[in-house]
Amino acid sequence: MPTDRLSERDFDRLLGRHLRSSSEAVPVDFTDRMLRQIRQSQERKILARIVLQERLALAGCIALVVAAVVAPMLLTDSVAGALLGKAAGFTDQWRTFLDKIPSALDAVLGQWQLYGVLAGVLAFAAYSFTELFNEKSGITAQN
Repeated sequence: MPTDRLSERDFDRLLGRHLRSSSEAVPVDFTDRMLRQIRQSQERKILARIVLQERLALAGCIALVVAAVVAPMLLTDSVAGALLGKAAGFTDQWRTFLDKIPSALDAVLGQWQLYGVLAGVLAFAAYSFTELFNEKSGITAQN
């Protein structure tokens, strides 16, 4: 039975059985010290895992910054031209979108009651969804 899966009661029972067969005197707080050492060991493992994840995230951020700095230097004129063409296409699409905003506002203002009801239903659905996962409500609080 691995020590990281022992509960205090199981640990006390196992320790008691072995201590009865031992002839040496055992300090009173021996169980507490052992459990504290086990918890500290588990905490160190968790902390080491977190430190590794943060180091990997930092390395990824540094690599992304380096790639963002180096990539423009390595781009050839043809790739830069293709990117500028894409950017021009995006700006044209953005202008088209901006031109459609006034007509969309007119449509919304013409049907404001319908959109008001839809907004209310959407707000209720969002509220219900957040309450579903709220730890302090409903069945979760009873378990």
